[in-house]
Amino acid sequence: MNDSASTADPSSQRLVVGMSGASGVIYGIRLLEILAGMPIDTHLVMSRAAEMTISYETARKPAGIKKLASRCHPIGDVGASISSGSFRTLGMIVAPCSVRTMSEIASGVTSTLLTRAADVVLKERRRLVLLVRETPLHTGHLRTMLALSEMGAVVMPPVPAFYARPATVEQIIDQSLGRALDLFGLEAGVTRRWGEDVGGDAARRR
Repeated sequence: MNDSASTADPSSQRLVVGMSGASGVIYGIRLLEILAGMPIDTHLVMSRAAEMTISYETARKPAGIKKLASRCHPIGDVGASISSGSFRTLGMIVAPCSVRTMSEIASGVTSTLLTRAADVVLKERRRLVLLVRETPLHTGHLRTMLALSEMGAVVMPPVPAFYARPATVEQIIDQSLGRALDLFGLEAGVTRRWGEDVGGDAARRR
């Protein structure tokens, strides 16, 4: 859906979703699917590299993924609503986040709507969560992550939570995304919680 065609309730909570060209586009796709079932107005911005990676890693088409969002903004539209701090949002998740995207956000020198939207979230002191997909990390990566953390961003590599005893790749993905949405105070119903669903008090109640 494009910016003008959306029928989303303008009074609903808004969340910006960015998808870069890193491996792991399934995180962004699944995030949009989860949010589509919640009262959240999603604003998607996807890099051209992300569209290429979708074809490499999935059988999906970028056009179909864009329809999962309430609004989809072209990557070059630096005049889009999400490029302004006066457009209120809960914040932004970049899933997946490439090192290039992470580095551009950290520098403050933005060249696309994706990194501009992230810069806006930082300057407005809103929540920015980056699902960085890279390993191993060299010192430059780590310094960039430190700089982002000092600016208020949350650097959250999607690390599997094996205590939840996932049986499928889908459960691993959902657990990471549920924890990312926790950072915005959003309950997606996809997280197995320690002491509630698994381990600790949950195990003793059995």
